[in-house]
This record gives sequence, structure tokens and C-alpha cells, in this order.
Amino acid sequence: MFVTMKYRFLSRLTHPLPRIAPAAYLPRVALLVLTLLFLGEIALGKTRPQSPAVVAVPAGAFTAGSDRDEREAAYRLDERAYGHGRTRQGRWYEGERPRRILETGEYFITRTPVTNAQYAQFIDATGYRAPDVSPETWKGYGLVHPYARTRRHAWAGGKYRRGRGDHPVVLVSHGDAVAYAQWLSAATGQAWRLPTETEWEKAARGTDGRRFPWGDAFDPAKLNSNDAGPFDTTPVGRYAAGASPFGVLDAAGQIYEWTADAPSKGRYVVKGGSWDDKGCGVCRPAARHTRPQGLKHILIGFRLVRASQNPE
Repeated sequence: MFVTMKYRFLSRLTHPLPRIAPAAYLPRVALLVLTLLFLGEIALGKTRPQSPAVVAVPAGAFTAGSDRDEREAAYRLDERAYGHGRTRQGRWYEGERPRRILETGEYFITRTPVTNAQYAQFIDATGYRAPDVSPETWKGYGLVHPYARTRRHAWAGGKYRRGRGDHPVVLVSHGDAVAYAQWLSAATGQAWRLPTETEWEKAARGTDGRRFPWGDAFDPAKLNSNDAGPFDTTPVGRYAAGASPFGVLDAAGQIYEWTADAPSKGRYVVKGGSWDDKGCGVCRPAARHTRPQGLKHILIGFRLVRASQNPE
């Protein structure tokens, strides 16, 4: 079992590497070496990470995207909350996929976003860089949040802040999320990855095309948004009344989540809205926008999917 896991992970991370890896491959090689060392500990019975809790999403059709009525309703929600029409003026929701029927196979998705405590297993096992961002990098992003606000989310000395173990991990790039999924796959013998946009949306809204995970009417009590939330991340799963029909939690508000879809080079779709948003038109499962793959934002984390219920 250990040999099979090691071979599959080695093939996935290194093929097709040249005989002498250039600098671009060094982070992947370092992660590979550290993970194989961790796998050696698993083989000796020393440690094994616990797989995140998942919910099943059955194969079949669902209603995806939005129509004109849904987008107009989203703009009106924002206008009432903010007292201005900037999301309408900026045409925030005009890039949503048109309302239509899409199909997926069966898959399993983590019930909540990946938490700091779950991500810490990866950091501790591999020595991978902990979530953080420098003042210079943050300034270069051109975001509205001051750098001081990142400090409550940043890790210190390779550890997350006290009391935040069950909060979703943020300040992780798309590549960081992929690295965690690769490590978890090797460590558990299961195939973990980021969800596609279609998989994420189906899990978040069910099959009937509802505008929010719980239905068509916005309810600020059912999510962590700036409408009624603490203007910060909260422990995952706290908003049980906001569950999707499949039982997915925190799919609206809390944090945006990386997906596997890159509509343009170097930019990936994020979904879900965040604790910073109100209205909350952007918290609908149909809403979408892209972010640069290297961005480490206090509003962005991730959840994972796997294809089968049982380990290989």
C-alpha cells in the first residue's frame, strides 16, 4: 500500500521533470521529498492525518448559472445594503454563466472549508510555508483592506493564532491549496483535489436552481457576511441553517474559495462571497469572479473534493 501511494504521488508531482530540475521545479521537489518522509512515518505507524468530513453529491443534472431576474435581484440587494449602485455600475454579475442544465458525476466534497487546524497537519508534516504575506506584497495587491488586518489571519512561527484552529485557513494561494491536496492524497491514499466551478456550484445550491444554498430569499442569519456577522472569519459550520440541500456548510459568505477552473491564464475562479461582503449578491452560488493564482488574500481559502467514498 505504501509503495503504491508513493509511486502514484511521485508520478503526479514529477512527470515530466527533466533530469536536472530547473529552479521552477524546486518547490515541487522539496514538497515531494518532505511528503515522502512523512509517508515513511505513516508506513511505520507513527502518524496518519484524518480525512476531512465530506458530503456526497450524486451524479446527475442540476440548474447552474443565473438569469436576468436573479442578477437584477442581486443588484437590488447590494443597493439596499450599501446605499449605492457600485456593483451594478461595475457590472459585477454580468460575467455569470447563463442559467442552464449541467451534468456531473458522483463526487464527495468537504462539508466545510479546510480549517487552520487541518492545514497545520500539512505544515507540520512537510515544513511547507505557513500562511502569511509581507507588507510589500500586500501593498502590491492594491486591496482595500489595510495590512494590519492581515495579522489576525497570518500564522506566527509556523502556527495559527490562538483560538482560530476551527476557522477556515486563508492567506493561501491557488498553488498552496493544490499542494495541500497533493499532500493529503499521498498521506491518506485518497484522490483529493480542488473542485471544478461546476462541482462547487452544484454542491452549494442543489439541483433546483435556488439563488442561495437555503432557498431564493436572502437571510443574513444564515451566513457569515458583513450584513450581520462579526467582520471576521468564524468557526466553520456555525451557520447550520444555511446548509445546502446536500449538507454543505459555509458555501455562502465566510470566505471565497479557490476552484480548479482558470478561464484566463494565471487566474482562477473563486466562489462563495465572504465575511467582508454585504447585500449579499456576491454570496450566491452562481456568482463568480477570478483572482490571480499567486494571490494570498484574507478573504480566500478553499475546500476539496474526492471521487470515491472509500480509500483505495
